[in-house]
Amino acid sequence: MTPTEQSWLRLHLTPGLGRASIIRLMEAFGSPEAALAASPVAWKKRANIRGVVAEALPGENSPLFLETLESLSRLDVHMVSLWDAENYPALLRSIYDPPALLYVRGRLPRHPGLAVVGARQASIASQQLTHTLCRQVAAKGIAIVSGLARGIDRAAHEGALSANGATVGVLGCGIDRIYPQDNAHLFEDIPAQGGAIVSEYPPDTPPLARHFPGRNRIISGMCQGVLVVEAAVRSGSLITAGFALDQGREVFAMPGPAYNPGSCGTNQLLKEGAHLVTESADILDVLKPGLAVDRPSPEPDPIENQLSGQTLRVYHELQDSPLHVDEIARKCGLTPMEVSAILLHLELANGAIQLPGMRFVRKRRS
Repeated sequence: MTPTEQSWLRLHLTPGLGRASIIRLMEAFGSPEAALAASPVAWKKRANIRGVVAEALPGENSPLFLETLESLSRLDVHMVSLWDAENYPALLRSIYDPPALLYVRGRLPRHPGLAVVGARQASIASQQLTHTLCRQVAAKGIAIVSGLARGIDRAAHEGALSANGATVGVLGCGIDRIYPQDNAHLFEDIPAQGGAIVSEYPPDTPPLARHFPGRNRIISGMCQGVLVVEAAVRSGSLITAGFALDQGREVFAMPGPAYNPGSCGTNQLLKEGAHLVTESADILDVLKPGLAVDRPSPEPDPIENQLSGQTLRVYHELQDSPLHVDEIARKCGLTPMEVSAILLHLELANGAIQLPGMRFVRKRRS
C-alpha cells in the first residue's frame, strides 16, 4: 500500500469514524495526511468530529493497524478514495451517497457495467439463463457486477468469467472475509481474470444484514443498468432496483410464471415499465446499441406446418413455463373444454406436454 493508502486505512480503522465523518474531514483538511496531523481539538472545531473519536485513531505502530496492513498486503488489496479522480468509478461518484473509500482486490473495469441481481434460491433454469446472458453480454465488453451471493449472483459472475469478460463482486462485509464460503473460487478467479472484488467496509467486518442495502447501492451505482432475474416482492433485489431508479439507471427484468412467488417482484417491475429481457440482445440494444448478439435464423418448426386455425393459435400460446388450461383459454378466446380437446391433439402430435394440475408446456424440439 502507498503511504496515502495507509493514511486512509488508519482513518477508516478509527472507531466511530464513518463515511460522513471522513467526508467532513476531507472538506476541512483536504487530505488524509493533513487530517492525521491535526489535533483532536481541530477535528472537533473544523469538522465537528468529537475529540473522543480523534483520540481513538490507531497509531502507525498499533497492532490493529499493522495486522490489518499485513492482511491487506497479503491479499493484494489496494484502496481507492472518492477523491481519486483517476481510479474511482465515475458512475459511482455520481450517486447521492457514494462510498468515501473502497477496498479493491484486482482491477476495476473502465468500461460500462450491468448489475445482475436475483434470488439466492433461484431455479436451475433461471441460473442457467443468467449464466448464458452474462456470458454473451460480457463478451460484448460490458462488465458484470453482482454481489457474490449464491444463486443468481454466482451464475452472473461465472457467466462473465466463462467469456473471459470483466466482472466485479461487491461485498457486504470486509474484503478479507469470504462469504459465502462455497463461493471461495470466485474470490480467486475474479481478480485472476482481470476483474475485482470490492467492499466499502473495513477489514474484518462481518456480513451483517444491515450492510447489504449499502452494498446494493454500490452494485447499481457502478452500472448503467440493473437486471433483476428472480425476486420476491420483498427482497434485496428489488431494493437494488429501487436504488437504480433513484440513480437514473436502466432497469431490466426477466419475466416469470405468475404462480411462482419468486417471479412476483420481476413481473411487478415489468408492469412498472422495466425493460423485458428474454435474451441478451434485449440488454445490449439498450446499453450498447448496434452490438447485440447475432440472432441465428430460427429453424422451421415441423409441427407448425401440420397445424392450422385454433389449434395453431393454441400451440403459439404454449411456452417453456407452465400455463394452466384456463389461462390458455382466456388468451385464445376459447372455452376450457375447447382448449382441452386441442391440447390433447397437440400432445398426440408431440407438440405439448401436460403437467400436474392441468398445466401445459410446449414440447421442446430436439
